[in-house]
Amino acid sequence: MCCIVLSAFGLGPRVAVLLWWIFGSRVDVAFGSWVWPLLGAIFLPWTTLFYLFMWSAAGGVSGAEWIVVALGVVLDLMSYGSRQAKSQYDRRYA
Repeated sequence: MCCIVLSAFGLGPRVAVLLWWIFGSRVDVAFGSWVWPLLGAIFLPWTTLFYLFMWSAAGGVSGAEWIVVALGVVLDLMSYGSRQAKSQYDRRYA
């Protein structure tokens, strides 16, 4: 059960960005190029997803909306940090 939850946490934002990209135009308009959303979906999926949530056609992301994007950065860093901590734990106690 835990593996399913962790897999959903890791793959969920990537799948959401991919589906949003395929079935909508917001990703193309928000980024203007295909390179940045692809790199974002691969390396920083939560940040990319939160950026798309906060982006508006009137002015992009501005003001307090950057706090939500920063939360995405924190989630990405936590997910990468937890992998490193798990691998160190496995090496130490295996």
